[in-house]
Amino acid sequence: MQPEKIEHIYQSNLALFSQANVSYQQWQHEPILDFEADERIGKELGWTAAPTKSLFMKVKGGGHCLLLTHRDSRLNSKLVKQVLGKRVSVCSHEEMIDAIGCAPGAVCPFGLPADITLLVDPIVYSYQDLMFTPGKPDMTFAFAASDLDKLLTALPNQVLPLPAESEV
Repeated sequence: MQPEKIEHIYQSNLALFSQANVSYQQWQHEPILDFEADERIGKELGWTAAPTKSLFMKVKGGGHCLLLTHRDSRLNSKLVKQVLGKRVSVCSHEEMIDAIGCAPGAVCPFGLPADITLLVDPIVYSYQDLMFTPGKPDMTFAFAASDLDKLLTALPNQVLPLPAESEV
């Protein structure tokens, strides 16, 4: 992990919520680096928001993208290729840490370098509230899913919606 990059991502998230005028909740807890800890801590803290997953990938031919989806969703590589026009593969932990500084299990969908394309799975809009780790594995943020577009619009990144799998 790269503490200076993680702190930058965390501070960028705080600024993003303010800039987009989006209300949020924040919790500090023991580090969450796997699904088991996530589930246990969520029960202890009474979380009701849907857990998101930020899947960091490299794009064939160069560059990176991040897929924001529900924690339990699986990557549909064909759908991503349809949207990007290029194949993707999941980055190794080392490549991801080098590119964005986040630890595996604590990848954040916001506050990333502007050249990283964000792909948004429409499933995230089906929940009332969403939660994510803002780069720091011992922090969790939650916000109304209806505010997601406000946050995405305020980012410098290219944001591409994935079609619903039923539309393919």
